[in-house]
Formats: sequence, C-alpha cells, structure tokens
Amino acid sequence: MKTRIPKKAEVEQKWWLVNAEGRILGRLATEVAVLLRGKRKPQFTPFLDTGDFVVVINADKITLTGRKLAQKTYYSHSGYPGGLRSRSLQEMLAKKPEEVVKKAVWGMIPKNRLGRDLYKKLKVYRGPSHPHEAQNPVEHRF
Repeated sequence: MKTRIPKKAEVEQKWWLVNAEGRILGRLATEVAVLLRGKRKPQFTPFLDTGDFVVVINADKITLTGRKLAQKTYYSHSGYPGGLRSRSLQEMLAKKPEEVVKKAVWGMIPKNRLGRDLYKKLKVYRGPSHPHEAQNPVEHRF
C-alpha cells in the first residue's frame, strides 16, 4: 500500500483564536505550535504545511511559573563588536509582550523553510482586539 501525500489544494486551513489570558507561556506555545503544524489533522505530513492560522490575543496577560520573570533573559546581537544586548523577561513583557509569545512559539517549530512559512501564519496581539474578524476565527479550547 502506498502512502498518500496530500496536495496543497486538499488541505483545509482554518483560523483559530487563542486567548492567552491566564495561560502559562510554555504550555500556550506548545499548543499554538501544534496548531500551526497541523499535527492533530489526519492528513498531517511532517514535510508539508498542513497547519492552520493562529491568532493569539491578550499576550500581555500570560502567566509564568517560578522566578522566570526576573531570571529569564533574552539576548540579541547586532553583528558588530560589543553589539550584544540583553533584556529580562520583565522588560520584554512591559515593552513587547507579543515578541515573548512569538519567540516561545519559534522555539517549538522547525528551523527551516517550512518553519519560516509556519511562523508567518502566527498572529499575536497585545489586547483582546485583532483585525482578523473577516476570517471568522474559531475559539480554540484547551
């Protein structure tokens, strides 16, 4: 029996709405990564984009366990000597809570062309409003 590989036109991509309020960051990120990859669909194929679009709202109201708020640090480098910058999770949540969620999800998807395509289907917003009402996203229950 041959393995059936789905065609791009056969894959139905839904829009999911995920409310991050009161959710633990890592557990939220794993669930979003599963939705982006389409791992719960019967036609899941590891090397194809069979996933859905995900809209995450209330990114500023996520919760964290332990002492991560003070201890976790995000690093970035400009590419120039002395260009290493570091920010604590507390600073990142105050300035850009969307980036915290995006970085957590990025760590859980493949680091290749497929992963970059999946990452483009993630939409994260600070508050409860988002501009994707026309797509009729279905609220995802965990």
